Amino acid sequence: QLLTSVPHVHRYNYRMVSAAFRRRIRRAIANPVLQAALDANAQRRVDARTRALASLPDYEERRQRAAALRADTIARLDEHLARFIANAEANGIKVHRARDAAQAREIVLRIINQPQRARRDTKGELVALREAKQVAKSKSMVSEEIGLNEALEAADHRVVETDLGEYIVQLRGEKPSHIITPAVHLRRQEVAQLFHEKLGISYTEDVETLTAAARRELRQVFLNADVGVSGVNFGVVESGTLCIVTNEGNGRMVTTLPRVHVALMGMERIVPTMDDLALMLSLLPRSATGQKISVYTQFIQQPLPGQERHLVILDNRRSALRASTLNESLHCIRCGACLNACPVFREIGGHAYNSVYPGPIGSVISAGLFGPEHSELAYACSLCGACAEVCPVKIPLPDLLVRVRAGASPPGGEEESKALPRGLAWGLRLYRLAATRPRLYRAAQRMLSRLAPRDGYISAPAWTGWGLSKDFPAPARETFGEWWEEAGNKVSGNRVTGQPVAPSPGHPITPPPAPLTAQFTTELTALGGAVIPCAEESLAEEILRLLRGRDIETVMAWEQTHLPLNLLDSLREEGLRVAQARQPDVQAGITGALAAVADLGALLIPGGEGCPLSVSLLPPLHIAILHSKDILPNLESALRLPAVTQAPASVLIAGPSRTADIEMTLSIGVHGPGEVVIFLVDGDTPRSRPAQKA
Repeated sequence: QLLTSVPHVHRYNYRMVSAAFRRRIRRAIANPVLQAALDANAQRRVDARTRALASLPDYEERRQRAAALRADTIARLDEHLARFIANAEANGIKVHRARDAAQAREIVLRIINQPQRARRDTKGELVALREAKQVAKSKSMVSEEIGLNEALEAADHRVVETDLGEYIVQLRGEKPSHIITPAVHLRRQEVAQLFHEKLGISYTEDVETLTAAARRELRQVFLNADVGVSGVNFGVVESGTLCIVTNEGNGRMVTTLPRVHVALMGMERIVPTMDDLALMLSLLPRSATGQKISVYTQFIQQPLPGQERHLVILDNRRSALRASTLNESLHCIRCGACLNACPVFREIGGHAYNSVYPGPIGSVISAGLFGPEHSELAYACSLCGACAEVCPVKIPLPDLLVRVRAGASPPGGEEESKALPRGLAWGLRLYRLAATRPRLYRAAQRMLSRLAPRDGYISAPAWTGWGLSKDFPAPARETFGEWWEEAGNKVSGNRVTGQPVAPSPGHPITPPPAPLTAQFTTELTALGGAVIPCAEESLAEEILRLLRGRDIETVMAWEQTHLPLNLLDSLREEGLRVAQARQPDVQAGITGALAAVADLGALLIPGGEGCPLSVSLLPPLHIAILHSKDILPNLESALRLPAVTQAPASVLIAGPSRTADIEMTLSIGVHGPGEVVIFLVDGDTPRSRPAQKA
């Protein structure tokens, strides 16, 4: 707010910000709806992150490892990219390199414009027909970066954003205002009016009803889409795997159902190994949405049967950014934690930045990727350091923001130095003179402490620009060293009085792990799933009891060879019908499971011939059969299973699909199932029954 109050407040920073940026800031601060929406989102995100990190007693150690991993990966990026591309292509994925946004758009258009049919012209020769295609998009910041939607629409294709938040802002003709929560700037009343006008539903502010309306509209988009477009959270070098993390199920839809899938990935978004991926997945969801793991974590290896997969790897000045003093910004894993922690973003929101990437990290990346005209974003920062404190990969964002202010210009490899105002330059010289001489510094401290007023603040002269809105805290009347010596404390080496440090009473103590079946049941139940232990011989009977309690007579299912012996035959003998895997109105799907992760309450489902992923995705009820021997302690052990990188695709499922894109209100059952029930075969675990539907 200092930037918007009085012209000579913070005059140096203020002068470096354009009039257009100042107008956007003023509008944002004066918008009470935006202020209420931002306040609600930011604090809930921060609180959720704090709770999620409490389940990682070694969080700081993981954070340190992740920072070192990202630094090493970016340093060896060319080598890693070459191996990753070779492995992805060996898997059957068609890889394309794009040097800039224009080439990326051209590549995607070329893929989408591939003719699907032909006719004969007047000479009897076959002529390919290019038809307008329906494109279903999952959330992708790279697609925003290259302006993909506008390019596809200009080519007469219909593009539909399928993430609920992205769908809302698309209907409003806006851009996302947050990289994780695109519609964070809106209240439910605005969404209610929008859906009333655009979707023709009765006006309602009930979030469940609004979410259900979006689900109905988008279901046909998924089923009819010619092409699915997604982003990529991580590419794994050693296996050529694409990892995509979502909560609603739309990411699974656009990568599973359309005949053509196009994935967009910034060239820096790779990790060397599956173990490294497990480390990143332990940090990303906790930092982004406050979850131990997102509902759906996909591992894509190959095209599914009858499918075509493409991967577009984008440079768009990332190479220049890597060679600049801002290269650490490429360590970012796009969790959005710095946005939620930033006091400036919490006041002005994402649209005020007028950039694809807002907030602290966006202020650095935007200057690097889009040119020096975005350098002014770095001045909308208090340099408080909150962004660096919450960054899961320890990016020194305040340092990078200062470098942007100093004129770092990655695209051309040149750095422009900006002259400081004369008064500020002399003040910094005097401070350096005192700060580098201990005796002089202590003398200055004592002198200033004698001048300290009783109210504890010093009003600076008006010409400095500080005294009109903000006073300096007065120096303490005694230094910390003086206080320490007065208290009778002695310092020996780097230990106080040489005594061992007692553990803090509030320090979390990690309890011993519960048996895996009990731990898995507890975690999945907390996520809204249910576990029913049973013997294999009574499995069909238990499943029938569940289905008949919901009046379900038709199900989708994997082929019998991938399910317990004679299960489908037993169900058919009892009158149950088994439908084709993509029949849209079927109410339940039955799958097996490759494994489960006990400490996450997550189920690992493979996909491929005979076990289509749509069975666990399309019906509102997902029934999975898991053997207790296949429950593993953690994600690292699950990702080491050979089947994860051998199947065309697999997915880690942590409960029912969900969203909180409307006023941070949790809504269950978005595009994926609203119920997940696990039949635990030969399991010895507490019974967690699903609620019976009326």
